[in-house]
Amino acid sequence: MEENNSRRNFMKISGGMLAAGTVGLAGVTRSTMANGAPAVATRMTAALPKAKGPRLVVVGGGTSGLTIAKYAKKEYPKFDVVLVEKRDMYSSCFSSNLWYAGVINLEFLADHSFMDAAVNNGYIYFNATVTGLDRASRTLVTSEGDIKYDFLVLAPGISYDYDKIGVKDVGVMTALRQTYPGGFISPTEHVAIHRKVKEFEGGIFVQTVPSGNYRCLPGPYERACMLASTFKKNKVKGKVLVLDANPEITIKKEGFHAAFNELYKGYIEWLPSKAVTGVDLEKKIIKTEFDEYKFDDAAIYANVRGSSLIEQLGLMAPPSKSNQKEANIDTRYYNIVGDPHVYVTGDSRPHPYSKSANTSNTEGHYMAKVLAARAQGKDIAWVSPRTICYSMVNANPMEAISVDAGYDYSAEKDVITGFSKDTKTFENRDTAKGQATLEWARGMYRDMFDA
Repeated sequence: MEENNSRRNFMKISGGMLAAGTVGLAGVTRSTMANGAPAVATRMTAALPKAKGPRLVVVGGGTSGLTIAKYAKKEYPKFDVVLVEKRDMYSSCFSSNLWYAGVINLEFLADHSFMDAAVNNGYIYFNATVTGLDRASRTLVTSEGDIKYDFLVLAPGISYDYDKIGVKDVGVMTALRQTYPGGFISPTEHVAIHRKVKEFEGGIFVQTVPSGNYRCLPGPYERACMLASTFKKNKVKGKVLVLDANPEITIKKEGFHAAFNELYKGYIEWLPSKAVTGVDLEKKIIKTEFDEYKFDDAAIYANVRGSSLIEQLGLMAPPSKSNQKEANIDTRYYNIVGDPHVYVTGDSRPHPYSKSANTSNTEGHYMAKVLAARAQGKDIAWVSPRTICYSMVNANPMEAISVDAGYDYSAEKDVITGFSKDTKTFENRDTAKGQATLEWARGMYRDMFDA
């Protein structure tokens, strides 16, 4: 009954908006930029072939976007799929911590082509930056011209929210972002941190852990292990100081505590409930509510928010729904509330899902089915994404811990209520999971880029 009602509601919304020739929220027929001005078209049509079927435009070539572009075409071959991505080179954020310790090389992360993915899977890769959106005319505005769409998926990832760590001055924010990058967004951050680790001669290397639902919950702890492993191997007289905004390690705590205490005693110091409240760049001091910490180098991971693109396009949820400036979307089907033609997936969603690669990948498979069904005037049953996550805690020998999690949905409250009962953690580190960490990553690359 619930699915039938959902299908009828979708058809009512879709049919009514098609008849009116407009889609929008609360009577707004054009999306707006952050300053309230309407999105302005370039008046130049993007250099794309004429669509041979319903045009599905996917913005963002991360895990979510690449998965949806590939599998939506497989689920519904009539789709004319265009992947819009501002980067011309791919490098994954997932697995990047392993590079710092020499477990993998840079080629492992970056030897993957947007062009090859498009050719292998029958869609178009369009190298451009999104600058606006007119939902009334279903037009995506990009730096390379306007694109008409039938369905639009935005998968732009995250942005850092430096305000939440007490950094409000734009100059300080810029210097902080460039000098002590968080390392959870752009490939150039990974390169900078790799250099830092390679050149570190001793002292205190700070790794911060933000509060809230940040990208890759175990990521900062895994990085601390990889850095400590390198310092220990190279006999560097220094340690990793983990300033954690949370009262406890956020996930796989037993496995990480065991690694900290058994493998890296003297090389890792973990301090809970140490939310960053400010940074003095000149004196190299990180401030928390009650203490200050001097450092020699750092990777300062600020709180995260939905990509600023979501806010710029007028698609942000109210604070009551998201305190991290994420998208205002339907809980089960990801379309912008009131607009069955625009969807937001991946780490800009407001769900309490892990903001991780495997979550976005499995979610992408589900979203491909949702889009294929809706292109044919149908709906499908909700399916939980899956969070399978390996964390390397030792570089030599390679040893890892892992988690396999699902999620539950309450139809009565229309919310995701937490982890499903079949969620399991595997917190005893071993070499089998160490090898599985690399195989998992290779499987992710194959799923996104190969035919």
